[in-house]
Amino acid sequence: MLMCRDLARIASDYIDGELGPMDTVSVKLHLLMCGHCRTFIGSLRTSLELMRGHSSHQLDEDFARRIDEQISQALIARDDEQD
Repeated sequence: MLMCRDLARIASDYIDGELGPMDTVSVKLHLLMCGHCRTFIGSLRTSLELMRGHSSHQLDEDFARRIDEQISQALIARDDEQD
């Protein structure tokens, strides 16, 4: 079963439609059961849409990956605290 920290690592690929069918199904099943991750994915999508919609510049992929990594680390830390 997909854990929150696993979803955080592949969230950008999921949003970009770059996951294979099995991983996509795993993410969707996890999102059905986890409100925190639904919120996370929704916030990530909204952030990307805002950045794209309000900027005449291309999104710096390295910057987006660094943000994604920081979010992933924060989710992992949260999960570790809850254990």
